[in-house]
Amino acid sequence: MFDKILIANRGEIACRVIKTAQKMGIKTVAVYSDADKNARHTQMADEAWHIGAAPAKDSYLKGDKILEVAKRSGAKAIHPGYGFLSENTGFATACEKNNIVFIGPPASAIDAMGSKSAAKDIMQKANVPLVPGYHGNNQDPEFLKSQADDMGYPVLIKATAGGGGKGMRIVEASNDFIESLTSCKREAISSFGDDEVLVEKYLTKPRHVEIQVFADSHGNAVHLFERDCSVQRRHQKVIEEAPAPGMTESLRDQMGTVAINAAKAIGYEGAGTVEFLLDEDGSFYFMEMNTRLQVEHPVTEKITGQDLVEWQLRVAHGEALPLQQEQLTIHGHAFEARVYAEDPDQDFLPSTGTLSHLQTPKTNTHVRIDTGIRQGDEVSVHYDPMIAKLIVWDKDRASALARLRGALSDYQIVGLKTNLDFMSQLASHDGFNQADLDTNFINRYQDELFTAKPAISDDVLCVAALYVMLKQKDYGERHIADDSDPFSPWDNVDGWRLNEDNFHKLTLIDTDSQLENSVTVHFRNDSFLVELANSEHFISGQLDNTSMQVNLEGIQFKVTLVDNNNSITLFMRGAEYQLELKQEGLATSDADANANLTAPMPGTIISVLVEAGEKVEAGQPILVMEAMKMEHTIKAPSDGVITELLYQTGDLVEDGAELILFEAE
Repeated sequence: MFDKILIANRGEIACRVIKTAQKMGIKTVAVYSDADKNARHTQMADEAWHIGAAPAKDSYLKGDKILEVAKRSGAKAIHPGYGFLSENTGFATACEKNNIVFIGPPASAIDAMGSKSAAKDIMQKANVPLVPGYHGNNQDPEFLKSQADDMGYPVLIKATAGGGGKGMRIVEASNDFIESLTSCKREAISSFGDDEVLVEKYLTKPRHVEIQVFADSHGNAVHLFERDCSVQRRHQKVIEEAPAPGMTESLRDQMGTVAINAAKAIGYEGAGTVEFLLDEDGSFYFMEMNTRLQVEHPVTEKITGQDLVEWQLRVAHGEALPLQQEQLTIHGHAFEARVYAEDPDQDFLPSTGTLSHLQTPKTNTHVRIDTGIRQGDEVSVHYDPMIAKLIVWDKDRASALARLRGALSDYQIVGLKTNLDFMSQLASHDGFNQADLDTNFINRYQDELFTAKPAISDDVLCVAALYVMLKQKDYGERHIADDSDPFSPWDNVDGWRLNEDNFHKLTLIDTDSQLENSVTVHFRNDSFLVELANSEHFISGQLDNTSMQVNLEGIQFKVTLVDNNNSITLFMRGAEYQLELKQEGLATSDADANANLTAPMPGTIISVLVEAGEKVEAGQPILVMEAMKMEHTIKAPSDGVITELLYQTGDLVEDGAELILFEAE
């Protein structure tokens, strides 16, 4: 076995590989960019080497620099993780030329599957079923449109070098084809350096089911069953599960056999995933083969009891597969929820910031968390916004779902927007519980998944008011401790006043709705009387840092509170609430009318669609910017005129920068 390996990646996958290597007694070498100097993976590895600036193109995509580090550090093999260089034929070839083992398939296999068009030609010859479509080299827009018109709409435009949901567009009508094609090609050239596309018939209610395959250099190949990855946003997976609900043994055997044949057709070795669209009638079609370990591999590990990274290391070292097909069995059911820094209410726009508070569910046999981020770490604009993967397992799907809902309710993050609330909504949805799955699930149930948050309840207002008073009381007691006369009646903090009631008036603003709530808090011996608009409540409690034990009219419970400059995040009974304590002079003005003409995050302007002086209509696209590997279109807030363009294509912009001067009609 290798005595030392280098992990050419970052974040949770780097930490994941290091964990297995440590278990096997293998020394590890991490690499890091300027932005990752103090990242978790650099601390976990035996040694960590700096490789460049924060942008991936200047660090994690520098194959020559990484190879240099491997040779200087004495690493005998390189694990590429996923993303970055994991499916880069040139890098795999360079490893071989430098006598360093690439822990992945041969370069020829990566090359064969690197182009979606070429891959489909290979699969067609291997009798793997394909979705009807055009996969040729003619990239003339009018020709591609004619192919789509002949197929009938809807169709899917997909970058042939794409992956991870990038360079994909669903087109519903002929009139929209050229615009969608232009956008798709622009995103493809930016993400992959190649704007070639294919066009396929878009199935209206397909499921995304993929088969985990493994092959060695001794001619052995197996599949480790399937995963259902149907629930997606922006063509990227949100929740994955294994095994696929409703899968029959007959269909599993058919899909598994086809997947193994696909791997053998390209002389595959190592871990790979063959992805299929599964139609309602049980027919399935090849989409693509990912020649690497997948983000969602933990659900396969949970139901099979196998460590797939260990399998990778052993196969790369020349060993035979640890098990044969008949030795592999399915145990229970597993889900993986991807915890992202993003705002689901803003079309899942990526979010950046520092995790000022992080509390995760307790891990055990049923709950696993793969992450590369700790409290205090920053999610930057430079990399994918995934914070962690929450994996749960139990004896069957219903039990595993209950585990997922419970774990999501225990997950606490403050400092940036996340998808945790959305994931909880999803995991509790009847359609998801009943496995009514397809790749359009989120859009189909959009009205139910994106419901407006209810108004802040009286209980929450009482708890927030209690926190404010206990915090003030704590401050007063610390002030007394520093006083020369701690017994002075003027320093009493119990609220006592001679011949009159002592009270405080607070204004608590619901951050989501911006509704103001007037709260009056009266001192009552060891408790408080909280007076609201239509009710009164007695409450008491004890505060210990961010944890508070509460007694609300005889009902006791614990809450967690995070206070950041009078912005209070409250975790209570499995839900999260955000309130702002209004103080004298604190601005509470209405949102800027041109807020959607400012940059929602740092990024690059990739297309300006209007000119100064041009009249525009409400909702008309004005410019397109790219941030965190995603395109975001800025649209006109109303009918009006563009008075000045403040940035041009290629310009870098900061978060909140005004992009365009606009005069509404």
